Amino acid sequence: MYRQEIDPLGHLPFSALLAALPLLVLLILLGAVRMKSHWAGLTGLAVALVLAVSVYGMPLRQAADGALEGAAFGLLPIVWIILNAVWINKLQRASGHFDIIGRAFSSLSTDFRVQAIVVAFCFGAMIESLSGFGTPIAVTALILMTIGLTPLKAAAVATFANTAPAAFGSVGNPIEALAKATSLPADELGAMVGRQSAVIAFLVPFALLLILDGRRGLRQVWPAALVAGLGFGAGQFVCSNFFVEQLTDLVAATTATGAVVLLLRFWSPAPAEPTRPAPPPPTGPPAPPGTPRAAPATTTLAAPAATTLRTEDPGTRHRREVLKAFSPYALLTVLFALTSVEGPVERFVHDQGVTFRWPGLNVLSPQGTPVTAATFDLNWLGTSGTMLLLTGLLTALVLRVPPRAALRCYGQAFRQIRWAVLTISCVLALSYVMNLSGMAVSLGTWLAGLGSVFALLSGFLGWFGVALTGSDTSSNALFGGMQIAAAHRIGISPLLMAATNSTGGVQGKAAAMQNLAIAAGAVGLPGKEGDILRKVIGWSLALLAVFCVLAFLQSTVLTWTIPGG
Repeated sequence: MYRQEIDPLGHLPFSALLAALPLLVLLILLGAVRMKSHWAGLTGLAVALVLAVSVYGMPLRQAADGALEGAAFGLLPIVWIILNAVWINKLQRASGHFDIIGRAFSSLSTDFRVQAIVVAFCFGAMIESLSGFGTPIAVTALILMTIGLTPLKAAAVATFANTAPAAFGSVGNPIEALAKATSLPADELGAMVGRQSAVIAFLVPFALLLILDGRRGLRQVWPAALVAGLGFGAGQFVCSNFFVEQLTDLVAATTATGAVVLLLRFWSPAPAEPTRPAPPPPTGPPAPPGTPRAAPATTTLAAPAATTLRTEDPGTRHRREVLKAFSPYALLTVLFALTSVEGPVERFVHDQGVTFRWPGLNVLSPQGTPVTAATFDLNWLGTSGTMLLLTGLLTALVLRVPPRAALRCYGQAFRQIRWAVLTISCVLALSYVMNLSGMAVSLGTWLAGLGSVFALLSGFLGWFGVALTGSDTSSNALFGGMQIAAAHRIGISPLLMAATNSTGGVQGKAAAMQNLAIAAGAVGLPGKEGDILRKVIGWSLALLAVFCVLAFLQSTVLTWTIPGG
């Protein structure tokens, strides 16, 4: 039996600094040294194992078992999600329908920056409201490439846009986890988070414009960012405070989308050139003089029968193909709705899950209670990856992809993400070693002992938890109890500090190694996670700083923003 040690050095600030060392090493190797992500992950894991055994006194066998549990969690559900999301994209490309999606978003506006806001910010939040675990990043990054974004920019935009809805996540799971960790009512926590996250979500579209096109993008397209941010923030606030927190992101995303569509009826941005990358030059030897120029290559769709072509209206045929192109997302929404809303299907799916203590792990918290991280949840049927697999099977039928071609697409998807598999496994192994050894507890305890300044840094604790685990749900479970314990000692509202952990954590999504690996794997840039990190880390920390100031003001002069305050 191993019992976690909070202050192994006998000086809490030094212990906390040492506890953060594995994550700092990982971030520096990726962001500054530009090391390949899988090598950076292995190095960070090695540092964490050495500290866990030599400083924190964790038995080597248990430290290794903890790393294995983390790697297993990286494979299921994380890699399982990426693999099947990329497979669906391969099916769409094989049938020619992925290009139709790009043209459909282009029909809203000819401006790629507006399209990116709708795809990454609005549509991504709809997916996040049902699935989470990086699914929106994988899906929207692929769509963003169809509207002309480079793979690197598509990955960065998709990753950063995913911060806006993360506080409520998949059907309110982060709020439920926070309620369990703090014993506070979920509806009150949801209301408090909604009053904070609405402000931060309002700012995200403006940051996206700066990532997309710098100051020119902000100058030319700010009205779209304004209405999208206002619509999303208003949807989050209203739904979380007056309806149910489980539907907050879905309502917010729908409201934001409607607001942008309405705006585009009366306004269009100044053109930004070029809005599309130039077509690649022709390959092969030049054609002899006088040779007729070939028509541009186009993707061939499965054509209806000839008799149908003569009698069916072309507009009807086009609408049908558009519906088929978007069918994977409709199918995914239906499947997640069936398995998430309480009822017979949800109960059946939940009953198939298996929960067990990871073999060899006998870890107690500093208070002497078994730690939850040593329990492995294998919800094989209800996981997002399985929902994506079912969606892919149905998509192959709808898009009429032959079984052999569908299987070939699956092999292509696996080859595309093979390096991401190693990266994610290493990063999650590092995360679990830090959590199980007590390093995360050391850092949290030090922050909680800073007195009234804690209100200013409370959001950073949530950010660190999400950057470490990749999940706002996990961060809430890890640090939620610590937040309210500190709030009681300092005399600050426990409800405020608990909510601050969840809302502050959302910006950590942009720095979470597993999300960076998901983005890199989805767009075909394995090993380039550091490049993505450099594009988003500044904006992540900037919005975190804004939020930390907001939380501090709420603890002092804006106490009326706290429910019941």
